[in-house]
Amino acid sequence: MDYKFAELTKRMGGEGAFEVLAKARAIEATGKKVVHFEIGEPDFDTPAHIKKAAFEALEQGYTHYGPAPGLPEVRTAFANYVASTRNTKVDPEQIVITVGAKPIILYTMLAFVNPGDEVIYPDPGYPIYSSAIQFAGGVPKPIILREENEFRLDIDELKSMITPKTKVIIINTPHNPTGSVLTREDIKRILELVDGTDIMILADELYHRIYFEGEMAPSFYEFDEFHKNIILMEGFSKIYAMTGWRLGYAVAPKPVAEVFSQIQVNVYSHAPTFIQLAGKAAYEGPQDQPKEMVAEFNRRRDYIIERLNNMPGVHALMPHGAFYAFPNVKKFGKPAAEIASYLLEQAGVALLGGTSFGDGGEGYIRISYATSMENIKIGMDRMEEAFHKLLKEA
Repeated sequence: MDYKFAELTKRMGGEGAFEVLAKARAIEATGKKVVHFEIGEPDFDTPAHIKKAAFEALEQGYTHYGPAPGLPEVRTAFANYVASTRNTKVDPEQIVITVGAKPIILYTMLAFVNPGDEVIYPDPGYPIYSSAIQFAGGVPKPIILREENEFRLDIDELKSMITPKTKVIIINTPHNPTGSVLTREDIKRILELVDGTDIMILADELYHRIYFEGEMAPSFYEFDEFHKNIILMEGFSKIYAMTGWRLGYAVAPKPVAEVFSQIQVNVYSHAPTFIQLAGKAAYEGPQDQPKEMVAEFNRRRDYIIERLNNMPGVHALMPHGAFYAFPNVKKFGKPAAEIASYLLEQAGVALLGGTSFGDGGEGYIRISYATSMENIKIGMDRMEEAFHKLLKEA
C-alpha cells in the first residue's frame, strides 16, 4: 500500500546520535570493539534511593491516573527545587511534569508558533529544536555559535535577528554540543532584549548542575523580573543518570502552564505517577552521587582536552559545562561527517560530526565523555593514530 502521510510528517528530523549508535552496534556485531563517544548518556547507575522510591510508590498503589500537570506534592517539590537552586520564588502551579524534558520543546512551539512565525535557536544545537520548529510550521532562524566567542552566542547578533515575527528564542546553557556556558551578564542582556515584548525564551537548562566552574551554572530563572517571558526546561536524565526514566518538567507562567497541561491531556495524559515520586526523591534525598559524577566528568574533561590538543590537526576549547568536547578538525580539509565516518569504520570510535547539530557545526566533531576513563584512553589512542593517517592522506 502506498501510504499518503500528512505533509507535517516530512518536516520532522531525527537525532544523529541514535543513527551512529545503530551503525556502531552493527560493527560490534561483527566482533570488532567500538568505543562509544556518540551518546549523551551518563555511564552511572541511577542512585539507589531513587530506585527505591519508585518501588515503594508502586507498592503503595501509584499505578493509576493522576492530574495532567503532575501530582500536587511532586509539583511542590519541583517548585521548591527550582526556587532553592535559582534563589527565586516558584508557584507549584507553574510546574508541568512531562515524559522527559523533550516534549517541552514541542509544547512551546505548539503554544506560541503559527505558520510563518520565526524561532531563533542555536546552531550548532540540539537537533530537536529545528525539528520541532518546522513541525509546528515555524521558520527556523539559526544563530551561529562561533569558536572565537567560546561558542557563546553573540548577543548583538541576536538583537539584529529579532523581527516582528519572532515568537520564541531557544537558549541552551550549559550547551550541547559545545560545552559552552553563558555568563550571568550574557543572560541578563538576552532577557533585556525581550523585556516588554511577547517573545518567549525557552531556557534549556538540563545541564545546569554539570558545571565545572562552580556548583551550578548561571540560570535564566535567577532574574525574577523577567519570569513572564521565560519557559524553563529541566529534567533528571543527566544529573541523576535517569535517561530511561523519561522525566522532565517545565516552569512557566501560569497561563502557559495551563496550555501545556491541555496539550499534554491530548498526547499522553500525564507522566507516570510512580516515576514522578522517584523524581521527588531525587531532589529531596542525598546529593552525593550527582556531585561525584560531576567530579568524574571534570576529570575526564581535563584528560580529553589535553589529549586532543596534542593530536595532529586538532585543537579543542575547554568546555565549562555538560559532558561534551567539540574539537576543531578543519585542518584535515574534509567534511565533519566524513571524518566521523572514518573514525567509526577505520578506528572503531563512534562519535558525531558537528553537522549533526546544524550547519554551524561543520569543521567540528562532538565527543561525549559520558563513558569510563578506560574507554576514553582507548578511544583517544585510536583517534590519535587515525588522525596521523588522515594527515598523511591529505
